[in-house]
Amino acid sequence: MSATELDPGSLSLTELRALRAQLQGEDDAVSYVRRMVQARLDLARAELRHRAAGDDDTPITGELPAILGSQLTGGPARPPRPTEDYSDHPLAQDLEELCREAGSTDLPSMTFDELSAYVRDLYEFEQLRSAERKALFGRIDALSAELVRRYRDGEADVDGLLADD
Repeated sequence: MSATELDPGSLSLTELRALRAQLQGEDDAVSYVRRMVQARLDLARAELRHRAAGDDDTPITGELPAILGSQLTGGPARPPRPTEDYSDHPLAQDLEELCREAGSTDLPSMTFDELSAYVRDLYEFEQLRSAERKALFGRIDALSAELVRRYRDGEADVDGLLADD
């Protein structure tokens, strides 16, 4: 039975906590990659907007602070967890490969068709990551609900939780 099929009620408290921590780590990695792909997608879309406006000679560098600020440092608030560098994660490597194949280091030199295909590929990649995160959230929520139930019903000792730090 895989982690996505496990019944949270069938897990020991230790297994429940460990699986939730593992899934939270996976979510952190997927979230990191999503922010990276969203920033690249915003950059490519900005290049398309400039071209559509007939502004081919003006670089999009003026939009960089807004684009990068909203994707790389933004996001909804969530409980703080230690941050890690996920640039070596397989999903991050997949994104880098997608970008290398498209030649994304030089957006202005791409043809309109190349840039449009790149935007489409980035969008599809981002949508897959979004679906992965949604599935992860469902599992994390189920595990968290089971933990809360155990503490509420007295099946788990709150003192044990504090001793686990």
